[in-house]
Amino acid sequence: MFALVDFIGWLLGLYSWVIIAAALISWVSPDPRNPIVMFLRQATEPVLAPVRRLLPPWKTGGLDLSPLIVLVAIQFVERVVLPTLLRSLY
Repeated sequence: MFALVDFIGWLLGLYSWVIIAAALISWVSPDPRNPIVMFLRQATEPVLAPVRRLLPPWKTGGLDLSPLIVLVAIQFVERVVLPTLLRSLY
C-alpha cells in the first residue's frame, strides 16, 4: 500500500508539471496541430474544463485561473491527503 501512495504522489507531481507546461504554452500562439501541444491539451482539458465551468465569470482580462486552482488542489492532496493516508496505514 505504501508503494501505491508513493506512486500516486509521483503521478500527481508529474501531472503538475504537465499543467505548468500547458499553461506556459498557452501564453504564446502555439500551432494546435503540434504533437506536444495536442498532448498537453488532451492531458489537461479533462481536468481543467470542469474547473473553468465552476469559476464565476471574473473580469480577469482573459486570464485563465483554472490551472492555478488545479495545482493548489494537487498540492493539497500531496501535502495533506497522502501523508494522512500514510499515517493511517501504520
